[in-house]
Amino acid sequence: MTFRSLSRARPMLAAALLATTGGCAPAAVPATGGTTAVIAADALMAHVSVLAADSMEGRLIGTPGNARARAYLVREFAGAGLQALGTGGRFELPVHVRSGRDSAVRTAINVVGMIRGRVNPDRYMVVTAHYDHLGIRNGEIYNGADDNASGTAALIEMARWFAANPPAHSLIFAAFDGEEGGLLGSRGFVASPPPPVPAAAMVLNVNLDMVGRNTNGELYAAGTSHYAFLRPYLDSVSARAPVTLRLGHDDPGGPRADDWTTQSDHASFHRAGIPFVYFGVEDHPDYHRPTDDTERLMPDFHAGAITTILDAIRVFDRNLTIIATHRP
Repeated sequence: MTFRSLSRARPMLAAALLATTGGCAPAAVPATGGTTAVIAADALMAHVSVLAADSMEGRLIGTPGNARARAYLVREFAGAGLQALGTGGRFELPVHVRSGRDSAVRTAINVVGMIRGRVNPDRYMVVTAHYDHLGIRNGEIYNGADDNASGTAALIEMARWFAANPPAHSLIFAAFDGEEGGLLGSRGFVASPPPPVPAAAMVLNVNLDMVGRNTNGELYAAGTSHYAFLRPYLDSVSARAPVTLRLGHDDPGGPRADDWTTQSDHASFHRAGIPFVYFGVEDHPDYHRPTDDTERLMPDFHAGAITTILDAIRVFDRNLTIIATHRP
């Protein structure tokens, strides 16, 4: 996640962390029509342990560690059964974007795959998470386990589930590069989508960024202050979620001044008039620090959060034709 104020970070209680990191039991989505979804904590943590390993050197855009993480994602996307959208059947989609920091044109390499919808394949929901992080600073590796190996791992496991249980509408799974440098990968993707996917056919963005730990068991969904028509769908998910799903962090005039509307890759879709829901947790003491390591995640919470998000995607998929009528 791009830099945001640490003023809302909550002190982490060691006892709570130990209590929530011991188990790796699967978390199940209550049936909402169709097969009950199950996302296993151990599967998610296996991906995080690779992506947030020291060998990935913090996954900074343009570095060998970033390339190693990308190679892992390519293998996993292929193994999950996704259809590659790049030239020659490649999952890697380079985009060239002018950086807002120094005006230099930079190349971000996204990893993108698709599952074609069984009913309306020409209407798309885009599920996203950034895989880059901050690299090495002053000799310390910023592994970014929560930010955002947690969300990237979820892409893989959700893609695997939907490949086995095809959605009604097409789902694009995009692991974006260069988020920490100014949303580079998502900006390039929205400006120039893969040829089979016209921008006008992208109905909704579901973005995941920091979804691996919260001592209060809270997951936030931001976006309904801008797109109020999405609230009833999220309310239905909240009622049966295995974690506490809260709406907020998207209204600059509301009781919480920390507005997340521009804080991650969903901002690129929002600026293009594409509705979004952003799932994430409030900052913790390891946010943007070299201590954001795999062992700090809470596997049961992580699995519950991804289970909740998967349920939301299923609800959105069943209602995407209606949601499309609200797009500007």
